[in-house]
Amino acid sequence: MLDVAAAMPGRLHALLILARSLVLTLLRRWLGRGPRGIALFRANFDADRLPPVDAAQRGELSSFGGCIACGRCDLGDAPRIAASAGAYPGTMRWVLASTRSMPDYDASTRALAFIDDAALASKERLCPTGVPLRRLVGFVRAQAAR
Repeated sequence: MLDVAAAMPGRLHALLILARSLVLTLLRRWLGRGPRGIALFRANFDADRLPPVDAAQRGELSSFGGCIACGRCDLGDAPRIAASAGAYPGTMRWVLASTRSMPDYDASTRALAFIDDAALASKERLCPTGVPLRRLVGFVRAQAAR
């Protein structure tokens, strides 16, 4: 019982801060001040290097996330990994990183210099979940260019 009473001032303070933020947000929207839409998204996430995506890109993102980390796509990657001196981590690791961290797309594109379209096509055929590797590469390159 004593722990609940001791924590209450902190909780009350947090609740007051949250309520103040809600009121200010509602007032700004009602008065039409501050950024909205993509401008608001950019204001919030540009510092994190997270670019906005459109509806078509959001649909593509769901098809990229099917990787189950089985490692089948790593078949034949040893020479690429060795030649890259660590820049190319292997297809599976690249796919997992690329489908889970958009801010790192610029670094991710450096690894792509070590694999070509033909190799990606053959790896797509090996994938049990059908991750579209070549489309993922195009998406990553387009986002990195932004």
